[in-house]
Amino acid sequence: MLQTEDNDLMHEWAETLFPICRSLTGAGVRETLNFIKKHIPELNIHEIASHEAVFDWQVPSEWQINGAYILMPNGEKICDFKQNNLHVMGYSEPVSKKLSLEELKPHLYTQPEQPTWIPYVTSYYSSNWGFCLTQHQFESLPEGEYTVHIDSKKFAGKLNYADLLIEGKSKKEILFSSYVCHPSLANNELSGPVVLIALTKWLLANKANLKYSYRIVLVPETIGSICYLSKHLSHLQQNLIAGFQVSCIGDDRAYSYVASRYGNNLADKVVKNVLVDLANEGKENLKTFSFLERGSDERQYCAPFIDLPVCGVCRTKYGEYPEYHTSADDLSLISKAGLNGGLNFLQKCLIKLEQASFPRINCLGEPQLGKRGLYPNVSQKGQANSVYDMMNVIAYADGINRIEDIAEYAGIDTKTVLAICEKLQHSELISILSEPGEVQPT
Repeated sequence: MLQTEDNDLMHEWAETLFPICRSLTGAGVRETLNFIKKHIPELNIHEIASHEAVFDWQVPSEWQINGAYILMPNGEKICDFKQNNLHVMGYSEPVSKKLSLEELKPHLYTQPEQPTWIPYVTSYYSSNWGFCLTQHQFESLPEGEYTVHIDSKKFAGKLNYADLLIEGKSKKEILFSSYVCHPSLANNELSGPVVLIALTKWLLANKANLKYSYRIVLVPETIGSICYLSKHLSHLQQNLIAGFQVSCIGDDRAYSYVASRYGNNLADKVVKNVLVDLANEGKENLKTFSFLERGSDERQYCAPFIDLPVCGVCRTKYGEYPEYHTSADDLSLISKAGLNGGLNFLQKCLIKLEQASFPRINCLGEPQLGKRGLYPNVSQKGQANSVYDMMNVIAYADGINRIEDIAEYAGIDTKTVLAICEKLQHSELISILSEPGEVQPT
């Protein structure tokens, strides 16, 4: 579906980006955003100063790391940052000293139930330092004197993020958001951005035909979306009709949906419809998660008094695959087929939104159908059954529900709803809106 030359490049983009050490701030984020900008020149890269207040948060200091390692008693170097950037706890303070194994152990992190994998560990908002290693490696450490060295610093710098608005015929917007803040993690970090590169290039190529405007956002997770909302909340609340938080979308195991806070906005409805389509295509392992199982930036977009119509979309959801937040989330976990499946998932959502129509009743209250020849002239028990479907369509024709939504609510198929709408249009009882609208009929 919707194959372009960029589809086959997504894994190559991930390969290029994989070695970069990203965090909430710093050179890794800038390098990643600059790479994306080479493929999407229209992308705008922004910065916000360290320590600036954003809602209830504060932008953290910028973190820079040049290298880190541990020297064992025999002089062997382990936990070398240059070999694997997951070896160093994110946002580690600088340290250079000698200490015993017992003194070192509180600063060592493993994943005991996954003894051959290095865990991903961070300490963003408190002063700390540490190293990550496999449980097997930890268990083999001998007694003796160890030398630890972390060449890092925190300073008043900046946090970077990027966005792009692709203007369609309407000023109403659809959001696609992902994050650029994890180090060498393929599915958890890179699948979202590389799929959005391909999606954005496809949108730009079809810009002349777009009904809606599209906002692409790439931020450090949590603090980045909070920063973005602090700058754009009023505009988004006024113009955003649907949004999708994109993460972990490059494996080939599942298709997953994380609901918004109430699970009933336009984005929720569209994704549910797409999951039904995927099931009809024979796709399996289709997963639905409630907002209580959230974990990415859908938390921020759906927070109280933010309340944007955003839900989460993944292939296998974060936290639901064993390699999540470990060194096993490498380039072998994502595939061309997985990334293409993720891209097609988003394209299906987009197309449903672009092609959606919203029936709206043209009168206040229940209409008088008899005078329009739409109701039996003589009312007798059993006769009204033939118009129940029509009455149910009218009941949900509020200009906010799509044809597909009405079909679901009324318990009838989409073709029947379309036929009823055509009849009601002929009688001038409903209008078909191209965008959702809450204007009350007169």
